[in-house]
Amino acid sequence: MIYQFGNYSLDTDGLELKRAGNIVALEPQVFRLLVYLIENRDRVVTKTELHEAIWKDRIVSDGALTTSVNLARNAVGDDGKTQTVVKTFPRRGFRFIADVAEVSGVMGPPGSGLSPQADLPSIAVLPFDDMSSERDQAYFADGMAEDIITALSRFHWFYVAARHSSFIYKDRNVDVRRIGEELGVRYVLEGSVRKGGDRLRISAQLVDTGTGNHLWADSFDGNLTDVFDLQDQITEGVVGAVEPSVQKAEIERARRKRPGSLDAYDLYLQALPHAWVTTKEEMETALDLLDEALRIDPDYPSAHGIATVCCLHLFMRGGMDPAVREKAIRHCRAVIDSKTDDANALAFAGFIYATFTSDREGAFGAAERAIAINPNGARSLTNSAMVHVIFGHYDTAIEFANRAIQLNPLDPMRYGPECVLSIGYYHTGRFSDAVEAAVRSLQSNAKFVHALAMLAASYVQLDRMNEAKSAVKRLLDIAPDFRATAFRA
Repeated sequence: MIYQFGNYSLDTDGLELKRAGNIVALEPQVFRLLVYLIENRDRVVTKTELHEAIWKDRIVSDGALTTSVNLARNAVGDDGKTQTVVKTFPRRGFRFIADVAEVSGVMGPPGSGLSPQADLPSIAVLPFDDMSSERDQAYFADGMAEDIITALSRFHWFYVAARHSSFIYKDRNVDVRRIGEELGVRYVLEGSVRKGGDRLRISAQLVDTGTGNHLWADSFDGNLTDVFDLQDQITEGVVGAVEPSVQKAEIERARRKRPGSLDAYDLYLQALPHAWVTTKEEMETALDLLDEALRIDPDYPSAHGIATVCCLHLFMRGGMDPAVREKAIRHCRAVIDSKTDDANALAFAGFIYATFTSDREGAFGAAERAIAINPNGARSLTNSAMVHVIFGHYDTAIEFANRAIQLNPLDPMRYGPECVLSIGYYHTGRFSDAVEAAVRSLQSNAKFVHALAMLAASYVQLDRMNEAKSAVKRLLDIAPDFRATAFRA
């Protein structure tokens, strides 16, 4: 088993701890102590338990245990003051508190993430610079970067360098290419804080460490009257922009790779643009790529999650083939039955499972797990909103969909939450709002049949029959086999 935390990888089979790909020398008992704390990270481990687990029948002093804990902390960039990895609970024991990803397979480079075959993207959030004339906003700048690290860490399809790794660059002018090499990360997020009176301006930019190119940049303004609320708003804005920017850059990187060098992650990335279009032909192309990814890595939750959505649209466009429905359910079960912490995959699976089965508990369970893992994930919120729509929880669905749009207004799949809004508004009698939401959905994806169906239905409720007929004509041009009874079912 390989445990990954921050930019560290601990290989229990190879008996190695690596930082950014470089081996960290450890004494055997210190290595065993780290392994034991990680394997029992869901609780506080007592000193007596550590004595028995690490030294077994040998009698050693508490001083020897303290020394080993300090050596373990030093090895992973922690210390007794900050305690961001190993936390001491006075008179009780110790607990490993850093976020950990479990990987089965051969030790890969930092950022290999959930699958040993996939060279997943990696990002470091550097400490923000205090550019205020009084230099009195350092606390806010550090808190801002820490909040963004925490929020980005909830996206388990990419790796985020731990705070104690990225903060070594505080007050240092280091080229991002060098940072990328030292931390083993593909992207760097850097920023600054500037105070003027009772106003703050926070600027942030995402940089490719391989080329030095800026992938995204923006600034956020706010009032200092409620600092914590301002931090939350900015964190949401930055994270909402960074996640799709990284994914877009990763898709372009995968497109440039030679066909023979593609791994499961690359194939998954290449499938995404096809999956966003939702036509029958594009769904078939996406599923071919996802099937190939799953042949390489059968337990790849992200691929299973997107495949569920592709199967739904193919089912709706391809004559409602029962075999496609069964394939969708198999992909759903692969995600739901796994121990994955991929919030997007869980949310997709919950939505499609709710669509194709009567297992309310299984569908809501997946959706709730997704929100618990990443409450700031636009995709998690969108697909959880869809589960609530299916079971008639329209107000909750509207709330989740609006939040998803707020978090990621430039999402190429924005047609999803807008369509959820249209359905929610329709069933709560807000037919004009339902029309507007359906129109916005179609502005994001002009061939999205669900939105055209809701547009037509909403026009009928408003007695705007000519516009309803026009929407139906557009719908049947795209999907000639569409039937309203099947859509309702």
